[in-house]
Amino acid sequence: MEVFTGSFTQQEPVPEAGIAAAVAVMRHGRLHRYNVADGEADETALLEQEFANLTGARYCLAVASGGYAMATALRALGVGQGDRVLSNAFTLAPVPGAIVSVGAVPVFVGVTPDLTIDLGDLADRIERSGARVLLLSHMRGHICDMDALMAICDRAGVRVVEDCAHTMGADWNGTPSGRHGVIGCYSTQTYKHINSGEGGLLVSDDAEAMARAVLLSGSYMLYARHRAAPPPETYADLRDMTPNISGRMDNLRAAILRAQLPLLGERRAAWTARYRRIEQGLAHTPGLTLIRRDAREGFVGSSFQMRLDGWAPDRIEQTLRRCAARGVDLKWFGAAAPVGYTSRYSDWAYAPTAPMPATDAVLGGLLDMRLPLTFSLADCELIARILRHEIAAVWQGG
Repeated sequence: MEVFTGSFTQQEPVPEAGIAAAVAVMRHGRLHRYNVADGEADETALLEQEFANLTGARYCLAVASGGYAMATALRALGVGQGDRVLSNAFTLAPVPGAIVSVGAVPVFVGVTPDLTIDLGDLADRIERSGARVLLLSHMRGHICDMDALMAICDRAGVRVVEDCAHTMGADWNGTPSGRHGVIGCYSTQTYKHINSGEGGLLVSDDAEAMARAVLLSGSYMLYARHRAAPPPETYADLRDMTPNISGRMDNLRAAILRAQLPLLGERRAAWTARYRRIEQGLAHTPGLTLIRRDAREGFVGSSFQMRLDGWAPDRIEQTLRRCAARGVDLKWFGAAAPVGYTSRYSDWAYAPTAPMPATDAVLGGLLDMRLPLTFSLADCELIARILRHEIAAVWQGG
């Protein structure tokens, strides 16, 4: 019986250029983004400039984490105590965490069987809640019909902040993920598309919102040193009214990331090839439902999801055990309690909400699997064979 021996948590090494740049920063010792020698451009400012160019945004800010980026985006838009903020019921805990951290109240929106936000439910909850901000999570890399979503939000006067932790390098109908709403937020945590261990980025074309974000991040009066931020005069009426909630990125992490930016296109193609190889290997597996992808969605296949619709929990648990025994690590969004990073809206006692039966039906059978680029295409074919065999065996009572 075949067994997979690879690691689902082993990422690619940092490129040699990134290692050399990081070593150079450590040698000169100027890790703080505002600690630069005369005539020197700091790595963080250069990263912001390069990422703004990559996404087509006017402004970019590098920060300490993706979660910090989302909370900063909300604060920059004036979200505060008691405000209601719409967000996906299917997401990971840092998203509602960002909402609660600014004193706001999450209003959860349902998920479709294709794992995107339910636009009908969104329109209904906008009307019923009175919320005027949507923190949209492109959860696990699934992008909804952004043209339809923005039409709904624009009509209702709802501003959109995009959580692009799983969609850096992706696009909807040719527009980069993060460029539909007023602010796009990205993560550079180890399991994301560029890796600095932790880190985050914000992009926007809104000068006032980005100026607030820069001040919030802890710029003091040094905002003129940024290369991809609004001009200094933008801060005149904001700097004395905006608190410093320090969360800057440092030059060491920025140096590591700059070397990875040019690789995003290549990595997107490599991830999507692995995703498609798994998808092909699982086609027509008894008892298994694959996730439909819209042709307009230019996704990055860095993880893989599938559904065991209508399966009893004990049979799903049996499937997980059987796959694990053969080296395939699956996460389950229908578990009775959070496990590792996997949780769902009903687990977040700090953000209580009424039951959502349609969403529960989707999440109840939802399985998730990382696809690191350290996997070869042959590895993906082996993983698909193992999954197909074990899922079919449990479905057929074997």
